[in-house]
Amino acid sequence: MTDHYDARETRSADARMAAIAAALPRAVAAAQRGAPHFARLLDGVDASAVTDATALARLPVTRKAALIAQQAENPPFGGLASLAGMARVFASPGPIYEGQADTPDPWRFARALFASGLRAGDLLHNCFAYSFTPAGFMLDLGARALGCPVFPGGTGNTEMQARAAAHLRPRGYSGTPDFLKAILEKGDELGLDLASLRIGHVTAGAYLPSLRDWYAARGLTVLQSYGTADLGMVAYESAAREGLILDEGVVVEILRPGTGDPVPDGEVGEAVVTTLDAQHPLIRFATGDLSAILPGVSPCGRTNRRIRGWMGRADQAAKVRGMFVRPEQVAEVLRAVPGVTRARLVVALEGERDTMLLRAEAADAGIGPALERALQAATKLRGGVEVVPPGSLPNDGKVIDDTRPVPAG
Repeated sequence: MTDHYDARETRSADARMAAIAAALPRAVAAAQRGAPHFARLLDGVDASAVTDATALARLPVTRKAALIAQQAENPPFGGLASLAGMARVFASPGPIYEGQADTPDPWRFARALFASGLRAGDLLHNCFAYSFTPAGFMLDLGARALGCPVFPGGTGNTEMQARAAAHLRPRGYSGTPDFLKAILEKGDELGLDLASLRIGHVTAGAYLPSLRDWYAARGLTVLQSYGTADLGMVAYESAAREGLILDEGVVVEILRPGTGDPVPDGEVGEAVVTTLDAQHPLIRFATGDLSAILPGVSPCGRTNRRIRGWMGRADQAAKVRGMFVRPEQVAEVLRAVPGVTRARLVVALEGERDTMLLRAEAADAGIGPALERALQAATKLRGGVEVVPPGSLPNDGKVIDDTRPVPAG
């Protein structure tokens, strides 16, 4: 039994860079031709010159957070795609509408399912929704591309799920991290034999260490992935369990929230993804999710870069004394006062009054007054400043840390 889905997973870094150099110009040109949004956004861009991460980083970002307004103005997909070549259309919360390309495994989940241990002929018990949102079809079509039949269990109905699994004897499960546990516990309660379930592929929820341990104690291998309805598969876990390996069909950048500047490997920032699908490309699509690049390669033999997985949201706007403060304004402060390597605006509550404290990493402790003036100019609000030595702030991607208690109810 081979350990890898295809030869692309184990190619050299040079071979992968050469393939990206060939695929990126095709994706950019296809976006310019086929999507009004990208035709406008990338007007004047020479697609043939976009061959690496440096050239890609010069292009504008498309923000997921802006899609609701874009789609209301230009239905159905906000100019990012058309209905041509689509097999299905879905609606995710927002609502944000997504299309499914009429191609095999359009979201590229087969590779991730293979890494979880699913093989041709295995039955997959799929517990993602098949209605409105695309999650059910994302896993379903990935499994079918592997040659696996699928039981479309969908969500809820825990007892019926357990009884169906006991009868059908599936080898694999796909769904949220905690629902498999609910099915297995219901099977225990009913005295059902669910021992056929040996592997799981989970996403769309927090996969906590305690839950990992619970599955391991039952002899199950349950691995996770990170993807979105717009982009499909972005990164997936292998049996090595050391970070999430980037899918071969995407280029991922990690950018500092508020500035859009690339961060060094290891530092937390916003994941911005470009898909290399020349039929339905997305160019520099900002997910709003935080992650970080891990150094080195996976012990499983896959050579693509890895990320730490989902680490929170990059959309960190906070309302302070009736005015919104955004990461972009913190970036404006740093541009006005050179010498700061990283900063975090801490929003707190003293009594009934909102307070702001800008904690800034800098070698020169004397720049505090300049930072105070820049902070007031950028936000139109007064706030304090604390200059701390470089390396003092947590590496968690937070630019605005709102520590105020969440109102009850």
